[in-house]
Order: sequence, then structure tokens, then C-alpha cells
Amino acid sequence: MSRFVLGLATLLGASFASSSAADKPNIVLIYADDIGYGDLSCYGATKVKTPSCDKLAAGGIRFTDGHSVASVCTPSRYSLMTGEYAFRKKGTGIASGLQGLLLDPDRTTLPSMLQKAGYRTGVVGKWHLGLGTTPTDYNEAIKPGPREVGFDYAWILPATGDRVPCVWVENDRVVNLDPKDPIKLDYTVKRGDKESFVNGVPRIGGQTGGKAALWKDDEMSFVIAEKSCAFIEKSKDRPFFLFMATHNIHVPRVPNAKFKGKSDCGVRGDAIVEFDWMVWQALDKLDKLGLAENTLVVLTSDNGGVNDDNGPDKVHGIGDPDATNGHKPNGVLRGTKGTVFEGGTRVPFVVRWPAKVKPGTSDALMSQMDLLASFAALTGQTVPKGQAPDSENHLDALLGTKKTGREFLAEQSNGGAPFGFRHGTWKLIPVGPKAKEAGPALFDLATDLSETKNVAAAHPDKVTAMAAKLAEITGQPVPKKDKNPQ
Repeated sequence: MSRFVLGLATLLGASFASSSAADKPNIVLIYADDIGYGDLSCYGATKVKTPSCDKLAAGGIRFTDGHSVASVCTPSRYSLMTGEYAFRKKGTGIASGLQGLLLDPDRTTLPSMLQKAGYRTGVVGKWHLGLGTTPTDYNEAIKPGPREVGFDYAWILPATGDRVPCVWVENDRVVNLDPKDPIKLDYTVKRGDKESFVNGVPRIGGQTGGKAALWKDDEMSFVIAEKSCAFIEKSKDRPFFLFMATHNIHVPRVPNAKFKGKSDCGVRGDAIVEFDWMVWQALDKLDKLGLAENTLVVLTSDNGGVNDDNGPDKVHGIGDPDATNGHKPNGVLRGTKGTVFEGGTRVPFVVRWPAKVKPGTSDALMSQMDLLASFAALTGQTVPKGQAPDSENHLDALLGTKKTGREFLAEQSNGGAPFGFRHGTWKLIPVGPKAKEAGPALFDLATDLSETKNVAAAHPDKVTAMAAKLAEITGQPVPKKDKNPQ
């Protein structure tokens, strides 16, 4: 082949590749923390208003049966990133700030798959998937981390706001760390002990050192919004994927003064208002840059809500339920964060893509775990055999061209067992849903969304079939007793 022909082929190939990349939508995944099914006004909340989330839902599809993979944070995030049920990997319970990276850098992840599709990838906000090697050393380059599993850029809080360390990490370094004041962590410290107080707030574990690097609790939402918008701005000329993982509304809730008293349900509600403001910042940036039309935005949460509401005057702790003024974080759903009832994993799930998605609602059974396979199909990628084993391609349902999603879904609590299990609108809890209740529980969610009427006795064949399918999926025997009562 002549140099001219070779050069022309190279030029045309580059041109076609560029054109193909230009046709791919930007993807922004807004991942809330502890926001339940009933926490947004577009999902029925009346004592707190969320106009930004409502506007997003009005312009896209509001799913009524969308699920996190587990009812607590770390396993949900693990499954979202890997397309694999977290119970398949040991150590995927709620991670401490000393946990090494839980993701395998050699396997396909959601960001690495999109990286291969030509996307610039970034994560801003809560990570909680471990960093480095156990025990994590925050005084040196922290590897492996987000950049080793597919993110081009990372600005993260390592674990949660109520766990040490209370510092930001940019890519692989703690921000503003003074080497003369190294960070020391001690997870034997009990919450409430003197050593557990950081910035005046009691945490899980103790931290000394790193004083110049400490975050300011009442500015966390501002920082996450600012860094998210900066990533969008920097990435505007090519397809990008932003994982915007908010700290709101996880405890300790210290909403900025700008949002105090802005809801009718206490500190927890004010933190929701603050979250809604963060959503607006991202959406407004997309609008101003002319990117909204071809940006696919997904808004969801890592698990259901819970009324650990801080109390009216407390910075942290499970306070007076009256402080929420009757607000129900999960609406009519039974259960909360940490349980295998629908309130543990059924969460807000909104998809907007103005160029492709017609506004509406959908009752398709959806799982966050399926975003990997669905986005792979969207961007023309093939997931290697053996990777993302539990992720299913439900792109048609995600974009609203099909009204059905998953047939089966295991709903996980913390760690391994117990499970809830969905088959269509049927819900099985293999062990008694209360500590003293014997036998399995079966609910027909089509007529009993609140899981109040156990119909297992009337449908023994369905109980047997669903229990067998769950055992097939998990590779685990049905648990004999409930470790996760209501």
C-alpha cells in the first residue's frame, strides 16, 4: 500500500472514529447516598421540595421499580462498578477507611468499559470502595485507586462522612496534606470517645494528624458540585462519563447555612434540599454548555432511606423521629436502609436523554447493576466473557422503548445473607421477615406494595420455585434464620 493510500486510510479512519465518538451521548450518573423512594417530591414527598429532581424526572423517565443492588452502600457501589452481585466477593460489606481497594484493576468496570469506548471518565464525591492496600496509607501515593479501575480523574472522600479519614483525595494524593503532620487512623476508637471527634463531629474511628487537609463538613456539597461542574467543563469537547456520587444525605448531616430550615422535615429534609441544589448545578452546567440535549443523565441512590435524622439540635445520631415531622423516607414501602424489604433497595431511578428518551413513567424492574451491560450496548462495546456476570442489557427499558426489565432480582442486605428475591411483581423473603416469625414470606407487590400480607401458605409452589431460583443465583443455601429483622 502506498504512503498516500495508507495516509488517506489513516485519516479517514480517524475521521470515522471521531464521528462515531461524537454520536455517543455524554453520561452523567448522579448517585445519591441514603435517599429513599419517598424522599423526592417527584416520588410523592410533600414536606420537602426537590424542583431540580422534579424537572429532571419531568423531562425523562421516572422508574417506579428501580433498585440499588444492596440495601447498604459499599456492596451497591461494588455491584454498580463491576456488574456482579457483591455477595460473590468476600469483604464487600461496609468498608472502613483503612480497607484496600475492593475492585480488581484487571477486570472490566463501568468506567473502564466507557474509557475503551472513547469516553473521558471522572468520579467526584463519595467512593467507599477501598483505596490502596489494607491498611490504607494516606501519607503517600494511594494506589491502586479509581484511576487504576478506569477513571481518568478522581476527587473523592475515601469512605463516608461519618468515618475517618476526613480528607479529600485527588487522583492518588490527599489534598493539602502537610508531610510534617501525617495522618494516623485508629478504628479501635469508639464513636463518642474524644479521639473520634473530627471538626467537632463524632466519627467511626479516630484520626490524628492531617489537620490542614480536613474537609469542612458544611462545604462538602459545594465542593462536590464545583468539582463536578469543572469536570464537565473540561470534558465538553469529547464524550464523557461523570460519576457524581454525593455525600448527601448520609450522616453526619451538616447542611450549609444556606439550606437550614428550607424543608418542613428537619435536618434530614434540609440535606435533601441541599442535594437538589447539587443536581441543579450539574444540570445548569450542561444547559449553559449546550450539552443537555445529548447527555444521558441517570439519578438514583445507593440504598433506601432511614430516619437517622440528626435530631433538631444534634450534629449526629439517631434523633427524635418527630424531628422529621412525619416525613416517610421510603413512602409506602416497608423497611429501610439495611433491610431486604422494598424500602431497602427500591429507590428513585430517573433517566433523561432529551435527544432519545420520551418523557414518561415506567414500572419495569430495573437494577443499577445492569447499567454496565446496557451502556456497553449503547456505546457499541462487548463485555469480555466472564466479566460483569450478573449485568443484563436492558437498554430498551432504560430508554423507554420497552416496558419490561429484569425477570429476576436478588435484593441483598449487608454482606451475604439474608436476601429478598423478586420474580416479576412477586417478592420472596426466604426466612421470616421478623425475628420471631417462622417460615418464608411471600408478597404480591401488585396488590400489596407495603409487604403487609404474607401469602406464602396460599402459594407453596411459587415459594419453592423462587427459593430454588434464588439458591441457583447465589450459590448459597437459603438462610435458616433472619439476621436482618424489621
